[in-house]
Amino acid sequence: MESIQTPNMPKSNGHYSQCIKHNGVLYLSGQLPIDPLTKVIPKTIEEQTDLALKNVELILTEAGSSKKQIIQMRVYISNIKLWDKVNERYSMFFEEHKPVRSIVPTRDLHFACLIEIEATAVCNK
Repeated sequence: MESIQTPNMPKSNGHYSQCIKHNGVLYLSGQLPIDPLTKVIPKTIEEQTDLALKNVELILTEAGSSKKQIIQMRVYISNIKLWDKVNERYSMFFEEHKPVRSIVPTRDLHFACLIEIEATAVCNK
């Protein structure tokens, strides 16, 4: 098992790894829609979905994989009424690729974010 961290990845804010590689599979911690450089959280669910997915893609790229290698996604949203907008942005991000997925409505997420996304992917390295 190997913890993967590069200078380009978002830094973890707690006692956890952003990405663990084990037996050719990458396990990503939940990604919030926080810009890694500016720490800004966008206001709309569409912008937050795009940024959380972008953070997932950044970590995968740094770890030697890609969004096309994602096997499973777990999406946490603060309100079930956001489902349609999240699904629309998610579909645009993945295009024809369809990883298995769960969307879980929760209550409040950290920093008042509307979405958090976890991923599991195959590693190319």
